[in-house]
Formats: sequence, C-alpha cells, structure tokens
Amino acid sequence: MKLSVVIPAHNEEGCIEDTVLNMLDLLKKESLDFEILVVNDHSTDSTKDILQRLTRRYPEVAFVDNGYSNGFGLAVRAGLDNFSGDAVAIVMADASDDPRDVVRFFRKLEEGYDCVFGSRFIKGGRTYDYPAFKLIMNRFANFFIKIVFGMRYNDTTNAFKMYRRKTIAGLRPFLSHHFNLTVELPLKAITRGYSYAVLPNSWTNRKSGESKLKLKEMGSRYLFIVLYCLIEKWLSVGDYKKGRQSPLNP
Repeated sequence: MKLSVVIPAHNEEGCIEDTVLNMLDLLKKESLDFEILVVNDHSTDSTKDILQRLTRRYPEVAFVDNGYSNGFGLAVRAGLDNFSGDAVAIVMADASDDPRDVVRFFRKLEEGYDCVFGSRFIKGGRTYDYPAFKLIMNRFANFFIKIVFGMRYNDTTNAFKMYRRKTIAGLRPFLSHHFNLTVELPLKAITRGYSYAVLPNSWTNRKSGESKLKLKEMGSRYLFIVLYCLIEKWLSVGDYKKGRQSPLNP
C-alpha cells in the first residue's frame, strides 16, 4: 500500500525544507512506498523555489500549485485531487506534526481501518507550547462537537489524520475553504459509517513563520460545517452511508 503525505504550504520558507526532509528521512528508513506532495498555496516568499529544488533532488517529493483560491482547506483539497497513494495523511508544513506519528498511523490503517484520527488529549498525546487561549477554545469547540454528535472522539479539530483513497472518494464533495476542512472530513467519515481508529499524537507549536489559523474568523466557519454534518446525520436517511453513494458521488 502506497502512502501519500499531503502538506499544504503558504509562505513557509522558514520551515518547509526541514519538514519535508525530516519526513523523507524517516519514511525511507521505514522502507515505505510513499510520496510527499506539497501544495504551494499561493506563496509570495521563496517557498516555491525551495519546492522546485527539493523535487529536482528527491524523486519521492512532488509539489503542485493550488489551483483554487488561497486557503488552507482549498490547498488540502488540491492535494486530495492530486495524490497518487492508496492512503493519504494530511500534515502541517510548520513541523508541528511528528513524522513518527505518520508511520504509526499508517501501520494502524494497514489493519483494515478506513481512517485513523489523531488526538492530542488522550493518554500518550502531547502538546508543546500550545498558546493558552487557543487551547481553551480548542477544548470548548471539541467538547461541543463531541456532545452534539454523541461520540467519544475528543479532538475533531486536529488536522493530523489519515484516510484510505476510497474513503476520501466517499467524503466528496468538500465544502470547506479553510481550516474547517479538518472538521468536515472526520465528521463526514463518522456520519457516513466509515471505520476509524483513534491514536495519540503530538503537536508542537511552530518555531518560524506565523500561524495561518485566525480564531476570530474561523468560529462561524467551524459552526457551519458542524451544523451541515449534523443535518446530514439527522435528515439524509443514510443516502451517503458507506457503500450507498450514487455513481455521481463514488
């Protein structure tokens, strides 16, 4: 089974090379069949130049330009339109995700799950230098989602997740343009009956550049996606359940 690692990158000249090379080194050591696909999200710094150099040097590394407008969710969607693997992991460009977690999640997916979700807030999970206000808002948002959907998973907003190719196909069409895609994908997967495992993962605050997540702007977007998925759960009568999608939505 081939693994694709999709990394959206917007103005990440200070960290993208280290992120890619650290991931590349570990996946090679694990003897995995893999690709690292970076999505250049309309960067105005030297991010694209760095990616061009990396792709010339390492055959496992590729990049595409985000053909949609700027936005984290749209950049991820561009990656999901272009990855070649049987499974795909979504990894942040700022090195906040640990490459060792990618390997652990892939091994879990190989057991037969449709998805593997990360949680930083179960036994074994870790956060390093998480801003206090963002942490409070994170726990509130995830508690709300957990209660509304009646599920045990407690870190839905965590961007670090892994899916089989057929699962991604079953979650289309995507609606989110921004970080709310990190909520749309797992909630659709859970609502539509895809099997999933939850593993602890670690998160480390970026050391360079600036965060692209703007909490003030994202609140209504997260709420929209949560309500959309809730309406699907209540009113779709199972039309989107795994194995029941129409030929137009394979």
